[in-house]
Amino acid sequence: MSSSGSPPAARPRVAAGALFCDDQGRIMLVRPTYKAGWDIPGGYVEAGESPYQACVREIGEELGIAPRLGDLLVVDWAPVEHNGDKILFIFDGGTLNEDDLGRIEFVDGEIDEYRYISASDVDRSRTSTTRPMDPYRS
Repeated sequence: MSSSGSPPAARPRVAAGALFCDDQGRIMLVRPTYKAGWDIPGGYVEAGESPYQACVREIGEELGIAPRLGDLLVVDWAPVEHNGDKILFIFDGGTLNEDDLGRIEFVDGEIDEYRYISASDVDRSRTSTTRPMDPYRS
């Protein structure tokens, strides 16, 4: 409890990412150079940014492209012991065409590869810091 008698407020980090699919419905994952495993493109929201702005910036930094992002798909709470809690905003990246894919460059060195995988294989690509979605958990 705080000195005012109320519990301390949560202070999660905020992150944003984009869910890109190909024409076969597979999901794009990227392999970061700074941690094990695979993830969707995106990153942390900086001071003064909206989650949408952060997602656009991170896609540009990581992949070197600026596709038009669609609607917000989901917001999730991700408790992570060693990094602290996170609130994740995931936007619809749509389908990247061959021109978009041909322009992908790993600009900032944080990503060294991307691939599309089927939704059924996503669980095997998770790192220990992520968990499967459960829409019924609190």
